[in-house]
Amino acid sequence: MNVFVSAMDRIYANPSMAVAALWISATTSEETPIRVIRRAPDRITEFGAARFVSDSMMMDVRVSDLPDPRPGDLIVIGVNSFTIQGEPIRDRERLVWTLDLRPSV
Repeated sequence: MNVFVSAMDRIYANPSMAVAALWISATTSEETPIRVIRRAPDRITEFGAARFVSDSMMMDVRVSDLPDPRPGDLIVIGVNSFTIQGEPIRDRERLVWTLDLRPSV
């Protein structure tokens, strides 16, 4: 087994690192339970000479749990739901998707 795969399995199984979530396809309404690592980094946007700092919501999910996420799909954690915006991006090892999310209405 690849050492990176083994490390990712341990990280995503750790309850202090990852949380249970539900992925819902925007096109087929298919549902899959997944585990995600939540991140909320500040995002800096420049406009002319001004710089704006805004909140963002990102999640990392294993490719083995979610092979084909698409913009518009939903990620539900407890009572909170988020919509994937933009194209998901895989890491260098092709083991983890980074999803850019916005709260669902």
